[in-house]
Amino acid sequence: MLIQQITDDMKAAMKAKDKVALSVIRMLRAAIKDKEIELGKALENTETLAVIGKLIKQRKDSANQYLEAGRPELAEKEQAEIKVLEVYLPEQMNDTEIKKLVADAVAEVGATSMKDMGKVMGIVRPKAQGKADMSKVSTEVKAALQ
Repeated sequence: MLIQQITDDMKAAMKAKDKVALSVIRMLRAAIKDKEIELGKALENTETLAVIGKLIKQRKDSANQYLEAGRPELAEKEQAEIKVLEVYLPEQMNDTEIKKLVADAVAEVGATSMKDMGKVMGIVRPKAQGKADMSKVSTEVKAALQ
């Protein structure tokens, strides 16, 4: 289970006195716990991957804002946190794989317009969650439906 790997990595970071990894993993565990409380159950791996993806997206957004504000040292800190979090993600899909997944989903539901985006995303999301940047997937779905 992914949760067990995260716990083991936290212990290893403590022993290694790796402050960055330890703080990021603790933050990740807190976010997972919050989601478990919200849902009222233990998270499955796909749900845990969604939490990790959300945290990575937040850090990317923050890093971009720091760079725009002329604060590269803070952007570097966010990038370091992203590297720690990305360890828990499965191998990422490339653009070709995303296009194929979207094309297959469009064909499966017979989507013809933007009105069908929800149906297409309903099929694509579970297959791409944690394996692809969902904003890229969404952009690809929009392009396929126009």
